[in-house]
Amino acid sequence: MWFRNLLIYRFTRPFSLSPEELNEQLAVKAFVSCGSQDMASIGWVSPLGKQDGELIHTSNGCIMLCCQRQEKVLPAAAVKDVLEERVQDIREGEDRAVGRKERMQMKEDIIFEMLPRAFSKSRKQFAYIDPANGWLIFDTASHKRAEEIMVLLRECIGSLPVIPLAAKNTTQHCMTSWLKTHAPTSFELGGECELIDGADESAAIKCKNQNLSSPEILNHIDGGMFVKKLSLSWTGGIDFTIDEQLTVRGLRFADLITDKTEDSQAETAAEKFDVDFAILNAELAQFIPALLSAFGGEELGTEEEVAV
Repeated sequence: MWFRNLLIYRFTRPFSLSPEELNEQLAVKAFVSCGSQDMASIGWVSPLGKQDGELIHTSNGCIMLCCQRQEKVLPAAAVKDVLEERVQDIREGEDRAVGRKERMQMKEDIIFEMLPRAFSKSRKQFAYIDPANGWLIFDTASHKRAEEIMVLLRECIGSLPVIPLAAKNTTQHCMTSWLKTHAPTSFELGGECELIDGADESAAIKCKNQNLSSPEILNHIDGGMFVKKLSLSWTGGIDFTIDEQLTVRGLRFADLITDKTEDSQAETAAEKFDVDFAILNAELAQFIPALLSAFGGEELGTEEEVAV
């Protein structure tokens, strides 16, 4: 359950729904498996993985959500093969060509026929609401996946006044400055970064397992390159990579954090999930403000919703 990525949004107005109210409203879009003719299905499931149960899980005042998406796997090559066979049958049997419009209709008919026999694949996406700090946090680095969940959440609760978390200072300038001088307070430089040319962003250099303060790296910066991604270690016990949009990837929690689960002596999967979530949101409640402070603090936006 430990998050590996962070996309963080700021509520522009307090989140006022109680866990009980939210659970009731999420039930409107509870997950239902794909029907025989459905290409995809999306909805809420229990974060604890139960067949029946609450669609939320709370800890330390935070509310965990879990969205499940199921998609039919229908290989394009398989559809194409059947289509070509039927087109060839018409050419030989009726001695005529198949036009574009007829071909498109035949393709739709083939998909309709094949869907009931298609395999399905599913994925779960976790996110949690921290009402006290005013955050909506996704375990993904994909804005598309985060937006998919926000659309679903809006369909359930009506309004979701959030904006992406933003820093006061320009992230690229800050990260570039850290390589030239030193890491911000409570952080240490890692061994990976991605540099882009200030005049041509398509020109990039990726560095891995490097001394980021070495003359070779600094020469690129002196030549007009900026840091786009940078790996850092927080002294609180978290290693990660961050980019210019404040997207956090590759979260790795130190043993001093994850060992707290063992210390709790949780026995069941549900108890372990509860402990892990409590530790996770408590650690991120310290990590996120420290990260924002490194970039000069948070830039508060206006009360408008993200367009999805």
